[in-house]
Amino acid sequence: MRLVLLGAPGSGKGTQAARLREHFGIAHISTGDLLRNAVKAGTPLGLQAKAVMESGQLVSDAIVLGMLEERLAQPDTAPGFILDGYPRNLAQADALDALLARLGQPLDAVVKFDVPDEVIVGRCEIRYAAEGRADDHPDTVRKRLAIYAEQTAPVAGFYQARGRLAVVDGVGPVDEVSRRIVGALTRA
Repeated sequence: MRLVLLGAPGSGKGTQAARLREHFGIAHISTGDLLRNAVKAGTPLGLQAKAVMESGQLVSDAIVLGMLEERLAQPDTAPGFILDGYPRNLAQADALDALLARLGQPLDAVVKFDVPDEVIVGRCEIRYAAEGRADDHPDTVRKRLAIYAEQTAPVAGFYQARGRLAVVDGVGPVDEVSRRIVGALTRA
């Protein structure tokens, strides 16, 4: 099974990706982790990314897509994968579809977590209090939600038009949300 998880920051993508990895026995690929690992390992793409990041710029879609292509060539992705944190905009969604078509690994489904903004802010406030992550501060979360609404939310329409989108209520106990996702995927 090849999946993309979509949802605003704090919607539960990382939590559910870990559960889906165990349930389906497939690789969980976080583009943030890919980027950090490539920089740390000093790979050619990692060195390019490091130079861009050190200059205060955003890493280009081409670099991230190149890292993703390298990751998808690893044997543990053969039975499937879960992408968490990518694509973040329509250009990335289009590039991902082209890459997966070229690799002969088209997506089976895209799961979008439906969680109201105020629930997300509340979740992040709890995480901010516990872990002190600056990106979980309520003001920062509201800014991130606005960026998500503008740039990432339209990606759901991209996949809905291709018949791959499943929208899942992401509010409730973690186990219940997991059951909803698995149910949606078995119907897809």
